[in-house]
Order: sequence, then C-alpha cells, then structure tokens
Amino acid sequence: MGRLRARAGKPIIGLAGGIGSGKSTVAAVFGELGAGVISSDQLNHDELDSPEVLSELRMWWGDRILDAEGRAARDVIRGIVGSDPLARRRLEQLVHPRIAARRQAMMAEFLGNERIRAIVWDSPLLFEAGLDAKCDFVVFVESDVESRLARVGRERGWTREDLERFEKVQKPLDFKRERADYIVDNNSEMDVVRRRAEDVFSRILTAAKASCG
Repeated sequence: MGRLRARAGKPIIGLAGGIGSGKSTVAAVFGELGAGVISSDQLNHDELDSPEVLSELRMWWGDRILDAEGRAARDVIRGIVGSDPLARRRLEQLVHPRIAARRQAMMAEFLGNERIRAIVWDSPLLFEAGLDAKCDFVVFVESDVESRLARVGRERGWTREDLERFEKVQKPLDFKRERADYIVDNNSEMDVVRRRAEDVFSRILTAAKASCG
C-alpha cells in the first residue's frame, strides 16, 4: 500500500473471495461503518435490465433471455455464458464498459460526500479486471467451499457443478488470498464475522490516516 489513490483521504477498499464467500455481507458491514459501497453485481443486475442491453441480447440470443415480465432471465443468460467462453466475452464487452462508467460516477459522488469515510469495491472480478491495482487495500473474505455452495444453492439455485464451472474462469483462491492486505474469516456466526469486519475496517482507516500524514 502506497499513498492513497483516492482523493480526500478516503481509502479505496477492494473485496475479493470465492463465489458465495459472503463479500456482500462484509461490504454491508463496511457500509454501516461509513463506507460508500459500489457493488459490481448490483450494477451488472441493473445493466442487464436496461433497454439498450436487453435489445442487444435479444438480437444475439432471442426472446429466451427474457422472463415473463420482460426482464433479463438471469438463469438463462448464466447458462449461455457458463457453457460458451465466446458468449461470455461478448457479454462482458457489452456490459463492463457501462459498469465502469457507473462506477466512476459513484466514485465521484462518494468522494464529494463528507460523510463517506472510505469507498468499497465489491467485485467478483476484482483481480481479473485489474481493479485491485486501483485499490489502496484488498480484503479477502474467507469461506469454506461447503458454506459457499450452500449460499449459491440457496440464493441462485446452483449445483456444485455450477459453482466449479464459474470458478474456473476466475483467479484461484490462493492467488487472491496471497495478494490481500487483510482477511475476514466468514466461517463463523454473523456476530463474530461482524466484529472481524469492524476490526479490519478500523485498521484500514488507521493505516490510511498514517499514509496521508
């Protein structure tokens, strides 16, 4: 960690971890402590439902990508890109620039807000997209595979095979863990995880203040 990359002395914190590790849980705790949270998953969710993106996807893959309410059928889209690397890259080339533009707009908003103490990037592709290089600190969220499988099964309806397939296109967990500045172990009850996240956030703010000084 060098000098702060963010203006106004607000550290940029990148969250990393395996799929279903609980990054959004840690991000929410940081948010309660005064961080402005930018969730790539939420931005991606919003962009998939935008008229411009939906129109393009329909031209590529037909009306099967629409659900009964005319919104993006995410399970269908995941199935397409999960089995076809070319389709996945095509979707990324369409959506990622739009997400990057919205991320920059949110960054500007948070930097201008005196109540925001730090900026959190909750991105499943933090390292793959090179966003880690723009962070002041990286926090790795640790979670065992069975807990992660339970989360994605409950929240997304994934099987073990689904989890393994999507993790193959990401950097190995050891790669992410070794490059993190801090680790939050999410293999405990929520109150314990919360205390761990609060401790890490406090340590980051202290380190950021020292860097600015």
